[in-house]
Amino acid sequence: MANWGFLGAGSIAASSLAPAVHAADGPRLHAVAATDARRARALDPARVYTRYQELLDDPDVDIVYVALHNSAHRPWVERALRAGKHVLCEKPLGLTAAEVGAMTATARATGRLLVEAAWNRWHPRTRDLESMITRGAIGTVHTVTARFDGLAPAPGNYRLDPALGGGALYDVGYYAVAAALAAFGWRSPGVVRAEQDHWHPGSADSATRFLLDFPGRGTAEIGCSLIGGMSETFTTTGTDGSLTLTPPAFCAGSAPSTLTTGTLSTDTLTPADDGRHRHYPPQDPYRLMVESVDAAAHGDTAAHLVPLAQSLLIAATLDSVRSRLARRAA
Repeated sequence: MANWGFLGAGSIAASSLAPAVHAADGPRLHAVAATDARRARALDPARVYTRYQELLDDPDVDIVYVALHNSAHRPWVERALRAGKHVLCEKPLGLTAAEVGAMTATARATGRLLVEAAWNRWHPRTRDLESMITRGAIGTVHTVTARFDGLAPAPGNYRLDPALGGGALYDVGYYAVAAALAAFGWRSPGVVRAEQDHWHPGSADSATRFLLDFPGRGTAEIGCSLIGGMSETFTTTGTDGSLTLTPPAFCAGSAPSTLTTGTLSTDTLTPADDGRHRHYPPQDPYRLMVESVDAAAHGDTAAHLVPLAQSLLIAATLDSVRSRLARRAA
C-alpha cells in the first residue's frame, strides 16, 4: 500500500483525485498540503500541511500528486522527484516541450516514476480507440476532427491568466491534441494555420482553432474554447472506415459512453459490440489511473501508464501552435 500526498487541494483534487484514492484498492491518502488548511482537511487525509515542502519532507509519502496551477508544475515536480517521491502531475505536465524534457531528465536521474495525469487516457473507451487504430481497424488514418468547448472560468481563476499557464489551449485543447496525435500514430505534425480569441487584451486565450498537418498522411482540424458551452466531439476517418467518440468525447466517466464505428472488417469487432456501436458503462478513469500509478510504483511493469514520450510530443505540438500564433500576430 502506497501513501499518497497531494500538493494542492483545488477543484480537481477535491472532486476527482481524492475520491479516487479513497476508493482505490491499495492507495492511501496520507497527506495534503495547501495554503488553506481547511480545504486540505476537506479531502480527508491522515495529515495536513500548509507548506508544500513539509509534505515533500514527510518520509512516509511515497507518491506525490501535483495539483497546482500549470506554471507551478515543473518546479514542484522536480522538487518531489529529488525528494525521492514518485510523481503524478496534472496535465499539461509542462508549459513547453523544454519543461517536459527537463522533468523527464530529472525522473531518469532520480530513478523515480513520473506520469502525466491525462486521466481520460485510462478510460477503456479511449484505450480501445487507440488500440483499434493501431491494429489498422479503419485502415490508414487521414482525417481527424476534434473539438472541446468547456465552461467559462470563474473570475480570478488561474485559467484566465497567461502567466499561470491559463487558457483554452492548455486546458481543454490538450485533450483534442492528444487524441489527434494518437490517431496518427504519435507522429509529429506541422501547424498549417492557427487563430485565437481572448477574453480581453492581455488575458489567456478564450478560444483557439488550428489545423495540424501530418506529412504524407492527412490533417487534424482542432478547436477548443472556454466560453461557456460544454461540447466534446471527436471523429477520425481512415481508408477503411471511421471511429467516433459519442459526446462527451474526452471526459466520459460519470455516464455511459459509446464508440461508434464506420465500415470495419468483422474481425475487429468483439461479442460485446452492438453492430456499429461499442458500449461502455459508467467508469471512474481517475481511480483506474491512481491504481495503475500505484501498481507501477510498486514495480508492476504491466501497469498502464501514459508514456513520457507522448507527453513530450503533446507539449511540442502545443509549442508549434503557439509559435504559429505568434508569427500571425507579428
